[in-house]
Amino acid sequence: MIRTRGLTRNFRVGKEVVEAVRGVDIDVAEGELVALLGPNGAGKSTTLRMLTTLLEPTSGTAVVAGHDVCAEPARVRRGIGFVGQGHGAGDDQRAGEELYTQGLLYGLDRRTARRRSGELLDMLELGSAADRVVTKLSGGQRRRLDIAMGLIHEPGLLFLDEPSTGLDPHSRANLWEHITGLRERLGTTVVLTTHYLDEADDMAERVLVIDHGSVIADGTADELKGKVSGDLVAFSVPDEEHARAGAGVAERTLSSGAAEVVTAPGREPEVRLRVERGDTVLPELLRALDSAGVPLLTVRVQRPTLDDVFLTLTGRSLREEKA
Repeated sequence: MIRTRGLTRNFRVGKEVVEAVRGVDIDVAEGELVALLGPNGAGKSTTLRMLTTLLEPTSGTAVVAGHDVCAEPARVRRGIGFVGQGHGAGDDQRAGEELYTQGLLYGLDRRTARRRSGELLDMLELGSAADRVVTKLSGGQRRRLDIAMGLIHEPGLLFLDEPSTGLDPHSRANLWEHITGLRERLGTTVVLTTHYLDEADDMAERVLVIDHGSVIADGTADELKGKVSGDLVAFSVPDEEHARAGAGVAERTLSSGAAEVVTAPGREPEVRLRVERGDTVLPELLRALDSAGVPLLTVRVQRPTLDDVFLTLTGRSLREEKA
């Protein structure tokens, strides 16, 4: 559904040329749900704008939904749906009529546009809101209407640019339930950007991480987490003497790297170390600590997150809002 080679976009700011996207190669197969991650200013939005024909590449090629974005932009637009960060429906329009009009603008005949509108309103649980003015809809309903407008012409590929930003946790969960249901019923390929790393972790079948205009990682969430040196195993003890003893026991027992003793005001010392498959080595570690007389207060095993992956690759957090 998407194939890019050497995709590049430069901007001129005064006398300086800024390389926003630097030779990006992307392949997305039919039916995939792919998340595009990166901090603000990394090149995500610029890449998305090129793939959706809103911005012309400086160099390189991109074929989207079977058509070249530069040579056949109108054909690309017919084959994709795009849900941007802002709301797409007119504030003073009725939800059902706005969706119907969107179908007409895509070239559907009146009968087909009306049928598709009804199907999508029912599918996204908006039937009761069809006659309501858009400004009277809840945040979750407006985002579902945006998605319906992106799907009215039955595209094979749907772009979602931060679809759940600003929604409360319940509305976010409800929105994703609808998106996954649509994929199951329609087989739609989905490419999304999001600042909610748990969404990418739970929903995406593949994750692309972009930084400084380049793709620095590509794989499933589990594959990318494998780039981080193991799970975090941590246990707290009453004092620093026991922490030093516990760190020594952990290093000898697990033959891992150096264990780190972390202290913070008002909290008991915590010993931390990275190991492969923390859940499987934890019983052995607990037995060794008990035999050595190290009293434990708490124990936890934490799988690496996508933010840990980015931190390992770049030395900074995906959550940074640096522009």
